[in-house]
Amino acid sequence: MNAKPELDEIQKNVLSRLRKIEGQIRGIQNMVQESKECEDILIQVRAVRSALKSTTSLILKRYVATCYARLQEQGDTPEVRQKMEKTIQVLTNFIDG
Repeated sequence: MNAKPELDEIQKNVLSRLRKIEGQIRGIQNMVQESKECEDILIQVRAVRSALKSTTSLILKRYVATCYARLQEQGDTPEVRQKMEKTIQVLTNFIDG
């Protein structure tokens, strides 16, 4: 099974989402400069947080899938085990916040 096309699609999706988030952040900056209502600004901040959360999930999915593909390609070697341990550490750190 070749996961490369799926991983490429995830990467495109992540980049697209990050560009959208970047635009949302610029919009929030403008709202602050223009002294818009705090409630309106916070609604936009919440939207960005939600977008970042879903984008983070995709990034983690791609990261784990890449590690898994590497494991399948290279077999169970000490180097691959070390990379998998690092992946688990990254995921655990992310979950723990």
